Amino acid sequence: MSRPYRLEAENCFYHITSRGNRRDRIYQMDSDYSRFLKYLQIAKKRYRYNLYAYVLMPNHYHLLIETLQANLSKIMHYINSSYTTYFNIRHRKVGHLFQGRYKSIIVEEDSYFLELTRYIHLNPVRANMVKLPEGYKWTSYSGYIGREKNKYIDKQEIEKIMDLGNKEYKKFVMAGIGKDINPFEDVYGGIILGRTGFIKMRLNDIKEYVEGHEFAHRKELGYNINCKEVLSLIEKRYGKNLNDLRKRTRCTKERNIAIYLMRELSGLSNREIGELLDIKFSAVSKAAIGLERDMQEDTRLREEVLRLISNFEA
Repeated sequence: MSRPYRLEAENCFYHITSRGNRRDRIYQMDSDYSRFLKYLQIAKKRYRYNLYAYVLMPNHYHLLIETLQANLSKIMHYINSSYTTYFNIRHRKVGHLFQGRYKSIIVEEDSYFLELTRYIHLNPVRANMVKLPEGYKWTSYSGYIGREKNKYIDKQEIEKIMDLGNKEYKKFVMAGIGKDINPFEDVYGGIILGRTGFIKMRLNDIKEYVEGHEFAHRKELGYNINCKEVLSLIEKRYGKNLNDLRKRTRCTKERNIAIYLMRELSGLSNREIGELLDIKFSAVSKAAIGLERDMQEDTRLREEVLRLISNFEA
């Protein structure tokens, strides 16, 4: 099945959501929530976007963002893949954390900004986790009502869009408690939320974008770490260059770590990594899975790999 088209444009608003695989938890403890928010910040510095609202629920999350460049896929790949790598190592897991690809809806900010932020901030209330939205920690709501500064959201940009003060916004959100208000009932074709004129304009944008791009190509998904960066780090850390890693009976640990990092961070296929290291592509998968299992049993190894990954998070 082909993947649905995603319009990527400058100054485009998106509602983003992603759910845990099999609806499992994606956050196990407070440090997991904090780490996810850290990746949101790092992605901001790398790819430039505005974050307007968020809520991190135990098994899914919601984001309302504006891309300042045509790079949504790069932003989301970095966030989800980085967090998955962290989560699997931290909790000794293997495999996919999220259920398929993230879901994105293009939003007309003039008509739906307020309603979407309210919907996002009331998630914990609808889930009966708290009685009032300010009672939930992992959300941007407190930054809207002035209780505390939220360093993750772009408050100055929010104030340019929203003409409500802190008290007025809180009153607006409170008025939605207990009501069946779902802005996504108005989504057109599962991808656009807005008035008729906005929908027509965005459909035309999508038509032009589809005609001018190869969506099926994997590299369009925006993998951000070059394999040369991984190999350079391995050589710096272990003193082993590419020729050393290609030797069959030597550098097994270092080669396995290099394979794991390239699979997780560079977006190369198993075949491409195999060609680079002069091994069969099936051996690439075996090496990466084996390293994940070793990290589950060896705390030192797990911390060692995490430190290497942290070099790409700066």
